[in-house]
Amino acid sequence: MMQTFGNSQKYLDRVYVTGHINPDTDSIAAAVGYAWLLSERDGILSVAARAGAINRQTSFVLKLLELEPPLLLTDASPRFESVMRRLDVVGPDKSLLEAWAILTRTGGIAPVVNADGTPFGLVTGKSLFDFLRKIVGPHPKYREMTIAELLDIPCREAAQTDIPKFQTGTRIKDVINRVLRLEADEYWVLDEHKRYLGVVRQRDLLNPPRIKVVLVDHNEPQQSIASLEEAELLEILDHHRLGNQSTHQPIKFTVDTVGSTSTLVSEQIEDAGLSAPLAIAGLLLAGLLSDTLILTSPTTTERDRAAANRLARWAFVPGSALEAETVKSYGEKIVQAGAGLATQVPDDVVTTDMKVYETAGYKFAIAQAETSDIYEVGDYIPKLQAALKNLQNSQGLDFAGLMVTDVVEGSSRLIFVDAPPALDELPYRPLPDGTRFAEGVVSRKKQLLPIVLSLLEV
Repeated sequence: MMQTFGNSQKYLDRVYVTGHINPDTDSIAAAVGYAWLLSERDGILSVAARAGAINRQTSFVLKLLELEPPLLLTDASPRFESVMRRLDVVGPDKSLLEAWAILTRTGGIAPVVNADGTPFGLVTGKSLFDFLRKIVGPHPKYREMTIAELLDIPCREAAQTDIPKFQTGTRIKDVINRVLRLEADEYWVLDEHKRYLGVVRQRDLLNPPRIKVVLVDHNEPQQSIASLEEAELLEILDHHRLGNQSTHQPIKFTVDTVGSTSTLVSEQIEDAGLSAPLAIAGLLLAGLLSDTLILTSPTTTERDRAAANRLARWAFVPGSALEAETVKSYGEKIVQAGAGLATQVPDDVVTTDMKVYETAGYKFAIAQAETSDIYEVGDYIPKLQAALKNLQNSQGLDFAGLMVTDVVEGSSRLIFVDAPPALDELPYRPLPDGTRFAEGVVSRKKQLLPIVLSLLEV
């Protein structure tokens, strides 16, 4: 069988399951739980990923359950590491015989690497031919040399040294024009210390492999990892409004009216006749309770309540970190871990759980933060407004808003900067400080967003 140059197959075999940017606990839990299910039920090599930093609440849950955060995956664009091959190497002072042994196994390439790990050059069929032509033609004494004697010459003499270099994490699309201008056949791939990692051929850079992606807890491109169009999107599992991008091929698409994506994952686990490991069950339960405010949010359905009981049965077992918990006590700890403004930097408050939307020519963001005391908001309004303005400028938004939800009282304070006049019609009581009090409003998805969209789209 002919050897395949490149190391892309390991990337093609993996499926990355990832939630939205600025991930909340449900997004992380759904990614971890669904990656486990795809591996266990379908035999697919699945990797749980995240599209941003872990927030305080999720960090608390992961630490409690002794789970590692998912892999950070912020960009789907292929990089040099996806097509490089870590070939065996030879030193510059070693004989051409050693290089010959390597290039016969690698399809014609023998990397020559210095003792400190930096690249020296490549011995290839072409470089060998050029070397022999250079020394044999004008030097009669070399014409009498045997092949064995020629192969005793040091590798440095026959290595091509003007090989272009790229770092392993470089996005291929960012340098493809340079690659085409260079017209080289091979390229070095180096680490951040400029040490050898591998070699890649031009033809592999021109047709890099697409990573396979499953999206959970979102379906709108602006909420997803960057360069999603360069990935092979296999499936979407979500519980939000539709805003998905087009795909080249049909995909499995599940959007259902439940309070959390963790609910959908738990239902599929049960349908497969499986039970989640206790730590994953505990994480899924945390995602469900967080998204439904301990089953009190208007988004909560009977299916969410059934899922909570199911996940509790799997997670609250003797010997686990949750053995003494109930759904209510566990939920209170989760909500409390993410609540409060006093200990958070304002810029973090408006970005930790923030989603960007586009409609009727507007691009805007609405963030949500939780507190156990709605009255504490008043002390931070100027700083939160400044943070929203920073968010607006950095993201190129028309306006930005923050929904501070009291998880105890079940109401919210709304703060907007540069909101269009249409939002003056929001049916919530305006306060002297310029905010609005939204009594009984706790769900951004089901209660606030539909009203905002309807006012903008008139």
